[in-house]
Amino acid sequence: MATAYERFKLHTSPEKFYIEACDDGANDVLAIDRVSTEMTLTVKKDIPPSAVTRPICGIMGTIRLVAGMYLIIITKKKKVGDLFGHNIWKATEFDIISYKKSVLHLTDNQMQDNKCFLAMLNNVLNTDGFYFATNYDLTHSLQRLSNTSPEFQEMSLLERADQRFVWNGHLLREFTAQPELHKFAFPVLHGYIVVKSCCINGKYFDWIIISRRSCFRAGVRYYVRGIDSEGHAANFVETEQIVQYNGSKASFVQTRGSMPFFWSQRPNLKYKPKPQISKTVNHMDGFQRHFDSQIISYGKQVVLNLINQKGSENPLEQAFAKMVTSLGNGMVKYVAFDFHKECSQMRWERLQILVDRVAEMQDEFGYFMVDSDGKVLMQQEGTFRSNCMDCLDRTNVIQSLLARRSLQSQLQRLGVLHVGQRIEEQDDFENIYKNAWADNANACAKQYAGTGALKTDFTRTGKRTQWGLVMDGWNSMIRYYKNNFSDGFRQDSIDLFLGNYAVDEADSSTPLHVQKDWKFLTLPIIMVVAFSMCIICLLMAGDTWTETLAYVLFWGTASIGTAAIILFNGNEFVDAPKLVQKEKMD
Repeated sequence: MATAYERFKLHTSPEKFYIEACDDGANDVLAIDRVSTEMTLTVKKDIPPSAVTRPICGIMGTIRLVAGMYLIIITKKKKVGDLFGHNIWKATEFDIISYKKSVLHLTDNQMQDNKCFLAMLNNVLNTDGFYFATNYDLTHSLQRLSNTSPEFQEMSLLERADQRFVWNGHLLREFTAQPELHKFAFPVLHGYIVVKSCCINGKYFDWIIISRRSCFRAGVRYYVRGIDSEGHAANFVETEQIVQYNGSKASFVQTRGSMPFFWSQRPNLKYKPKPQISKTVNHMDGFQRHFDSQIISYGKQVVLNLINQKGSENPLEQAFAKMVTSLGNGMVKYVAFDFHKECSQMRWERLQILVDRVAEMQDEFGYFMVDSDGKVLMQQEGTFRSNCMDCLDRTNVIQSLLARRSLQSQLQRLGVLHVGQRIEEQDDFENIYKNAWADNANACAKQYAGTGALKTDFTRTGKRTQWGLVMDGWNSMIRYYKNNFSDGFRQDSIDLFLGNYAVDEADSSTPLHVQKDWKFLTLPIIMVVAFSMCIICLLMAGDTWTETLAYVLFWGTASIGTAAIILFNGNEFVDAPKLVQKEKMD
């Protein structure tokens, strides 16, 4: 495999950026012209002595904003662990450097727009969970990597990467177009990776979780639901659990993703906006495309639909079940499990009902296993595709239970567990296992919903606690605020970063300048003033109680009436995306 360079120095001169490869035996220098934006290979002697030098950890890529081109670099990284002898890194700090030496050529409006676009890029870069390796392909599962041709093995990391999981793919398009530059760039994953060295019965093994978040139909909780016309599902994440012992490796892959038809749930100030199924499109086209691609990538599919089977979620469950029946594909099975109803009143042991119901299917799928000589002993023939409404909290709980059942079998077959021993009895490992899966839940939740996951007390401890309920309430409040008042900006940030929206320098105006309706400012002010007057009247009573009551009733009615009007027009008061009209994509 053609590996990428791991260590770099950035030399900055007024005319060019020089990125020097500092690996042992490396002589290559990448020169980026700050005026023409041309990228060429050169040698160390061409670096001017006056250039300002700093060490960097890698290149995320380049992007065009209002002020021109920008170079995005990784300035700090943290080692996550070793995967089969390869270093896995987490990118922790970044820098965005302008090609232009000043922004004086911009108008005031353009400067403001450019600042806003830079804030959007930083918003994405500051979302935890960017991972990379310079000599290992993190974008593919173990099974996919084992079923490759010699030509594939010779490809660079950029060429061979699964584009679904390359979050800097848009930023690296200029590198991709020039094969001689491929050693200077690597694909960056977004999601979660944990590598743990564990011990059971005195036998040491490595245990790994890799969650790969798709960059197709990526976005935030309420603005991106369902699928697009290509069949890409919102919040699609492939999670692979790997175990390595004495050179033998085993892997178990699961997926999660939004229900794969055209539906939306746009924020409108209500705690739980009502989901809407589109009535104007043919759902089966996108639905079929989605499952065709899933079957090609993963084999047989068992859909685990964990949403409520009554209330506002019920029409979605019925539509999903009906579409699977209409699909008539024997490779796709559908299992509905009303998580909240089954586990109501803290009866979380009832999750075993679902695990038992799908046990036979899981045994039929198996998992991937290869021995220390590289001989494939077993292939995974299918995957569980889990979903709830957000594909976060309920989904992660179920995935951790199915992954544990697979791991039980793998560790017994590898000889780590004795016959009759159970993972649940291994206290030290069970603690590592539960905490890692809860951390995986938090990472996926922060990236999609803006807060940590709910129900992680069960994942961490195996039981539901009162404190867990309190924390769920707190996270739900933060989610409510973010989903209504800051997610439009987050959605725009992701669309800009992934190239769904491209900035045109020649365009004098951007979609950032959207005039708000008069109601947006007037009604909240009236509501606050009326509520304040109501409180003042209560605290500073009039001469008679009837006078006080009249004032309180008047101002109370004014504040309640204004609040009712605001709620009725809720979708006009939320922070909506400006760059890509998501209504057109739903």
